[in-house]
Amino acid sequence: MEHLLIGLIVTIAIATVVNVFLKKFDIPTVIGYILTGLIITQIFDFGNHSKETLAHLAEFGIVFLMFTIGLEFSISHMRAMKKEVFVYGTLQVLLSGILFTFLAHTLFDINLKSAIVVGMALSLSSTAIVLKVLNENGDIHTGYGRVTLGILLFQDLAVIPMLLMISIFTSENASISELLMHTVISAIIVFVILFAVGKYFIERFFNWVTSSESEEIFLASVILTVIAASVLAEFFGFSFSLGAFIAGMTIAETKYRYRIEADLVPFRDILLGIFFVTIGMQIDIAIISDYGLVILGLLVAIMLMKALILFGALRFFMQSRSALKSALALMQVGEFALAIFALARTNDLITEQTNQIMIVTIVLSMILTPFILKNIKTLADLLFVEPTQLRERALVSTGYKDHLIVCGYGAVGRQLVERLKKKNILYIILEHDVKLVDQAIADGEESIFLANAAQKSILEHFNIKESMAVVTTVNNPHQLRLICENIHSFGKKINSVVTVKNQSQEDSIKDLDITHVINRRETITELLATQICAFKKV
Repeated sequence: MEHLLIGLIVTIAIATVVNVFLKKFDIPTVIGYILTGLIITQIFDFGNHSKETLAHLAEFGIVFLMFTIGLEFSISHMRAMKKEVFVYGTLQVLLSGILFTFLAHTLFDINLKSAIVVGMALSLSSTAIVLKVLNENGDIHTGYGRVTLGILLFQDLAVIPMLLMISIFTSENASISELLMHTVISAIIVFVILFAVGKYFIERFFNWVTSSESEEIFLASVILTVIAASVLAEFFGFSFSLGAFIAGMTIAETKYRYRIEADLVPFRDILLGIFFVTIGMQIDIAIISDYGLVILGLLVAIMLMKALILFGALRFFMQSRSALKSALALMQVGEFALAIFALARTNDLITEQTNQIMIVTIVLSMILTPFILKNIKTLADLLFVEPTQLRERALVSTGYKDHLIVCGYGAVGRQLVERLKKKNILYIILEHDVKLVDQAIADGEESIFLANAAQKSILEHFNIKESMAVVTTVNNPHQLRLICENIHSFGKKINSVVTVKNQSQEDSIKDLDITHVINRRETITELLATQICAFKKV
């Protein structure tokens, strides 16, 4: 124990020094943590027991990450993302898995069962690294960020049948039908318990906890919720992170989601740091020196093939530029692949040599990922130049006064604009989705600008202080909150109208200075038009 504590102290010290140094060159902290793991393995012999202890602790980094991601995506949001999760995700996993299985079986003469395990593991990407960098870059709610997240969520779900597959390949007693039936029944039990608790109990529980007016008790109750959901999922044979994600989704329907997210960020980031340290500890310098060329060849081939497969599949559903950015974001192999290879090695489905080569290849692909994501726009520009003329339009001084600012050009936004035209009300539209802006301009809409209303400088540029009113019609709950906070920052003098889809969204912005909140979808445009006319008369 003393040896482990000394090792932890030295690890934290090295991580601090390395990350401070790397940050001067704008290198992500993920790389610093992985390098720390590599360095400390050369200094300490932690032993298998200590490594397992660290690995279990590090796993909760992913657990808290998936919980906070779940907070971003409520059940209704997940229903809206069914194409990204189930269509794009299925295409990516199946196409990549089948190709890598074929190559492993034919080129490397690996037996079919082992080749299937290798192929499916390589189809997975790094949830931990990709989502961490996307959150830091503010790209999680962009078009390609949404697609990337959807595919990652499907991959996390796909880990369950992949682990089951190893059990089927190595089981000598239980039949396949028994294993499948057991998994299906377990999945139903987990989902029913977590969703039932989330719907009928969790908000009342937090109401009771907050009555204590103690921040420590509230935070402890949040951690209890995350760990309890994770342990429940693990007890029924699923991953800790899946249980945490479902718990996050249920809490996303409550008014506490933003407070919980803010409180958990420090815990999440610290535990994720430990996770990345353990990734660095798995790099074997001897393997790199003995099989350097093989690893380099595999690294380039795997990442290139994954990117090409995903780009080829997605370009039929979206703009080529967005498809390319999603493909670049997911071209690495992820941390769950390491778990699958470890289990496969334990069950003698792959050799130790193959396992070590794949570990180093996977870790190197993860190390490259932050650099790719940090420069993803530049990389995308090499093949598909962004329509910058739209951004240039947004930078032109409007000179507007007594105008209406419409934030969001979805279905409600379009209906509202049509009514504003009929009433001859001066308006401008702010929309951050380039595809919607392109289409609007093509349809002859001259008052739309490619801009993110969640940025204070944007609303200042379009003269919010001299506007008649600001109307927010966006569907994304997180983006809605950010825009409302932005409007709130200008003070109570700003006339503001916000449309919401449900009571949860309305509750999430109650603490802000919003003049009118409309929560009636069936008559939403009529109410908006009436309210705006009242502003005009004033």
